[in-house]
Amino acid sequence: MDTAKLPLTPTREFWLSLRQNRGAIGGLITIVCITLVALLAPWIAPYSPILTDSTVFLSPPAWQSGGSSAHWLGTDAIGRDILSRLMHGARLSLLIGVAVVALSVVCGTALGLLAGYVRGVFDVMVMRCMDVILTLPSLLLAIVIVAILGPGLMNAMLAVSIVVLPHYVRITRAAVIAQGQRDYVTAARLSGAGHLRLMLVEILPNCAAPLIVQASLGLSTAILDAAALGFLGLGAQPPSPEWGTMLADAREFVLRAWWVVTFPGLAILITVLGFNLLGDGLRDALDPKLKR
Repeated sequence: MDTAKLPLTPTREFWLSLRQNRGAIGGLITIVCITLVALLAPWIAPYSPILTDSTVFLSPPAWQSGGSSAHWLGTDAIGRDILSRLMHGARLSLLIGVAVVALSVVCGTALGLLAGYVRGVFDVMVMRCMDVILTLPSLLLAIVIVAILGPGLMNAMLAVSIVVLPHYVRITRAAVIAQGQRDYVTAARLSGAGHLRLMLVEILPNCAAPLIVQASLGLSTAILDAAALGFLGLGAQPPSPEWGTMLADAREFVLRAWWVVTFPGLAILITVLGFNLLGDGLRDALDPKLKR
């Protein structure tokens, strides 16, 4: 069958628009590859991420003089294989990003939906709280929250979720206010639809596009903030192979062993870049004004 004669469904139109953006496709491929590595890490990683070997302290990568093919990316200060730790660290970084975004989207969408629909005093209270959070530097606020709750991976994820929450609340509220003035909402209200039906069935599905874009971009922000907290010793704790923690462990060896900081930093860079490229592509594909 000639694909050019297929009906142009919304899903097909979205894919055709996304496919035209080479950066988005590159980001999608990058994310898929990192996700596969994260899922298969227990089986494809050559070593345990916490296994130490006293005979190969700070061993360089295989292609450098003194390196060994047994450790392709070298080892750290206590003989742990960096490649294995990066693979297992991908699981933690993606888990952090997904968990943070999921919690922020659920809470932010609920607050924004109620604020935009109910309006009045509740709307003012919610938005002023969000404004207070936005006035504080995000990383500083996350550090304060973790300092109160105590260092750890779960507390770090909760802190980052609170920091990024205002973005989802504001986006949802603006979309709800805009959609609430549409004719289809008025028609549903006149036909006897209740408040829950208006919010959850009529309005919320039409607010999904900006939330999807923000969520894809929020994944990169969550990974970066969690890595920053791990670097400061407030996130995942050793011997966890989280990328920020790996950077923190390697600080004193920057001049002696470049590989112990370069490869975790590259992993963070590539992952964040992939999510940002995909987010930009989703924005272009989901916004009719930006479609080419």
